[in-house]
Amino acid sequence: MAVAERLNFSRAAVDLRITQQSLSQQISALERRLGIRLFDRDTRGARLTRAGEVFLTEARAVLARAEQALAVAHRAARGEVGRLELAFLSSTANYMLPPVVRALRHRLPDLEFVTHDLPIDDLVAGLRDGRFDAALTRPPLVGDLATQTVTMEPVCAVVPADHPLATRAALHLADLADEDWVLTPRGSWPPWHEKYDRDFAAAGFHPRVVQRAGSVANLLGLVAAGVGVTRLAQSAISIRRTGVVFVPLIGDEALTVLAWLPTRDDPILRQLRGIVTDLAATSDLTSGG
Repeated sequence: MAVAERLNFSRAAVDLRITQQSLSQQISALERRLGIRLFDRDTRGARLTRAGEVFLTEARAVLARAEQALAVAHRAARGEVGRLELAFLSSTANYMLPPVVRALRHRLPDLEFVTHDLPIDDLVAGLRDGRFDAALTRPPLVGDLATQTVTMEPVCAVVPADHPLATRAALHLADLADEDWVLTPRGSWPPWHEKYDRDFAAAGFHPRVVQRAGSVANLLGLVAAGVGVTRLAQSAISIRRTGVVFVPLIGDEALTVLAWLPTRDDPILRQLRGIVTDLAATSDLTSGG
């Protein structure tokens, strides 16, 4: 390319900071390898042959593509391009997914990402077997997952709108000892229910569970129907705002965490962690999508 652009071996050699002899030898070697003549040479300089003109066009395209490949590789090393499989716990996706996805699209417009809305057991299994790169979920989880706290919010007693406790500004968990309860199935995620058991025991009672439901939406529907009360993070109000009242429980808080396998410390994951940290510092991620 240097010789073709200058049509002079001497000037091209100066620009390339090599000797004219070395440059001439390299061009001759290239011509032998290709089996074609690229330049016609005479005492006045050099000119491209017809084959040389065509080869120059292709050479420019190849070098441009090589530079593009290098730029893309550097962007991949910074976590700016690639693919991200991101899971959301079903009960958090309603309010957490929209701001996180907006931030990802704004900060990493060339990143391909896929979101998944899942129950806790499928989410954890997907993290552990490598189907998902990271997940936004709630602890307690399992010991082989790394976590980063994203948000902390109040936990509330959720009671029917016409319940006597619905007018209270705040409650202790013990205030609900005599109520009928609706909770998720014990087998839905044992680490959660082990924590519930400890919390109820510390409050001095064992809940009288009259019905179980597999989703937050169903729990809220049962509370609205007057079947019983339940206990949820305050952000669950974004799922249902009628027929129920959320009353903060004193001294009770819920975390949302970003979780991943510690062995998956790749550039895209580091970008995600930074984005989520910045987002949590500047936005109320529990207020709704």
